[in-house]
Amino acid sequence: MIIKNGLVIDPATGREEKADILVEAGKIAKICEAGQLSVTDNNVIDAEGMVVAPGLVDVHVHFRDPGFTYKEDIETGAKAALAGGFTSVVLMANTKPAVDNEETLSYVIEKGRTTDLRVYTCAAVTKGLGGKEMVDVNQLYDKGAVGFTDDGIPIMDADLMRNAMEATAKLNVPISLYEEDPSLITNNGINRGAASEHYGIGGSPREAEITLIERDMQLALETGAILNIQHISTKEGVELVRKAKNDPRGKNIHAEATPHHFTLTQEAAIKHGTLAKMNPPLREEADRQAIIKGLQDGTIDIIATDHAPHSKEEKEKAITEAPSGIIGLETALSLGITSLVDKGLLSMKALIAAMSTNPAAMYALDAGCIAEGKAADLVIFAPNESWTVESFVSKSSNSPFTGETLKGVVHYTIVDGKIVYQK
Repeated sequence: MIIKNGLVIDPATGREEKADILVEAGKIAKICEAGQLSVTDNNVIDAEGMVVAPGLVDVHVHFRDPGFTYKEDIETGAKAALAGGFTSVVLMANTKPAVDNEETLSYVIEKGRTTDLRVYTCAAVTKGLGGKEMVDVNQLYDKGAVGFTDDGIPIMDADLMRNAMEATAKLNVPISLYEEDPSLITNNGINRGAASEHYGIGGSPREAEITLIERDMQLALETGAILNIQHISTKEGVELVRKAKNDPRGKNIHAEATPHHFTLTQEAAIKHGTLAKMNPPLREEADRQAIIKGLQDGTIDIIATDHAPHSKEEKEKAITEAPSGIIGLETALSLGITSLVDKGLLSMKALIAAMSTNPAAMYALDAGCIAEGKAADLVIFAPNESWTVESFVSKSSNSPFTGETLKGVVHYTIVDGKIVYQK
């Protein structure tokens, strides 16, 4: 396969130039100046006017398999990811049963291998996600877990958290944390402020996030753990991460932003109801701006979707009863282009770094770069083309972005030199 005339952007090597790429036996065999590769067969992709980037990497994804496959399963989730330009994903452990044992871990890994997507998974930090007893992290790491998380449930026991950080630090793998203190929350998924007042409920205050980030930043600095603060939502949280990263011990601190947190505020929860209910909730404009600033200065080094499918029936329940979360794999790249790159807030190279190079590096995945000898895992997209969000490949459709017109259209997703998605 030859990919010609594309703007090749690779943050890992600093490359940003029109180039041709030769793919042989699933790997990148040669990268050269555009027009230099002779075309000898019909297996050519003309990427004129398009960006050729390393395949996107999402390190915060729920495929609901096993246990909740009416919402999504590994097969449908993989197809949604590929349609969004993702070539690698890291799944969360809050399935049923949870990924706290070898059997469930092996099930997820083996089923992932039957798809065209590179599917990795975290294991749980605590047994049954109960926050009381740590799993055998060494055993689960040996069986293929790439990191550890109780995502969906905060870990409140500080001593257990310290022990977990020490254990994962020894393995040199990330521990990813959902930071919301439930004792401060009356009704989750809706910001305490204008949105909670609109619905006449208590909501989730910003302090719920701030207090746990503050605790865990200190623990991470003391233990040297590779810490990933998931889906950050408050300006104070961003500042705590910034402060920790500036500490001499802070080289292993990471933070995620979701596309919904850098594009929307609590007004979207008022407008869209349960379709914009998520944990942590959409906050205020000052928080959104702080997240964008965090992306600009590298405080937030990862964009992750927190792809969280739910059924239509579940999302049609009352605001206090419907589950939190939205799907995000198919809209993430376009939201980044529309809300950040197109507005001059972030360069295309910085966006790709946050959506591919940086998350791959945190998990030490063989992904996130375009280099000779590396696997040909690529996304080819037209940044200036527009599309309207109308339907989804995902089994679920819980998104506040339905009906929106966005810029950035994925034309090809390539894994191991094979076209696995084509527009």
